[in-house]
Amino acid sequence: MNSKAINTAMIKTEAKRLGFLSCGVSKAEFLEEEAPRLEKWLNNNMHGEMGYMENHFDKRLDPRLLVDGAKSVISLLLNYYPEKEQVANTYKISKYAYGQDYHHVIKSKLKTLQEFISEEIGEIHGRAFVDSAPVLDKAWAAKSGLGWVGKHSNLLTQQVGSFYFIAELIVDLELEYDTPVTDHCGTCTACIDACPTEAITEPYVVDGSKCISYFTIELKNEIPDEFHGKFDDWAFGCDICQDVCPWNKFSKPHREPLFDAHPDLLSMTKKDWEEITEDVFKKVFQKSAVKRTKFSGLQRNIEFIK
Repeated sequence: MNSKAINTAMIKTEAKRLGFLSCGVSKAEFLEEEAPRLEKWLNNNMHGEMGYMENHFDKRLDPRLLVDGAKSVISLLLNYYPEKEQVANTYKISKYAYGQDYHHVIKSKLKTLQEFISEEIGEIHGRAFVDSAPVLDKAWAAKSGLGWVGKHSNLLTQQVGSFYFIAELIVDLELEYDTPVTDHCGTCTACIDACPTEAITEPYVVDGSKCISYFTIELKNEIPDEFHGKFDDWAFGCDICQDVCPWNKFSKPHREPLFDAHPDLLSMTKKDWEEITEDVFKKVFQKSAVKRTKFSGLQRNIEFIK
């Protein structure tokens, strides 16, 4: 085995030890196929009021502009599929937000992995990313052989579906690169058919400005009236396109205690949600990603779908 292969194997072993579901590596280079797609998506205003999506266009497509001398993009998946879900007939939040905010949980694991690389392999320069910087996570994960991008635009794997977070370490270290896997969506259109707001405008294209997740998290203004009655009780985020995906019957519960739901959350009824106070909101969602929408945002969402 050459040193690149040995180093790559060491990194993947450590990633597994840290609890990551899988780890893949791709060469840090310009994302040629993604460039026209991203440009078209932005030109069609499918990002709605997410103005930040227009920023750093070049950096989104070339990791070498984010890390000087970048040679490799190490992509990692971390499972968040819960063992227990919310009670039936209640206002729903996306499963990823049940536990503590994933940004903090993953950043800490990435820091440990980066320190491991520096200690075991030698001083490297790199940066860790958890969907809060101009990095096309899904494109890199697919390029690294961790799955394929499904018709609902989420990363999919045959083994465990799609309920996981994606993160990256971009480093100036040459490693052994993985190859992409094939697409296994076939003729299935379950996600397209199930989306109540018709946000999946064609296979592999999601109009972000029509997505329930966008309305309940990103949109700061009033939710347009035309979407009344189409939210299927989703108050923060939406999992419909993932819930109906046949590959998610292979989802397995995560083993990350920090992603466990607050004990009060899963049993909350519609009445509990409608009567929630700011104090209860702070207690239940103290460390959760739900804080992004703020108490007022959550109230607005519930009012809209009542």
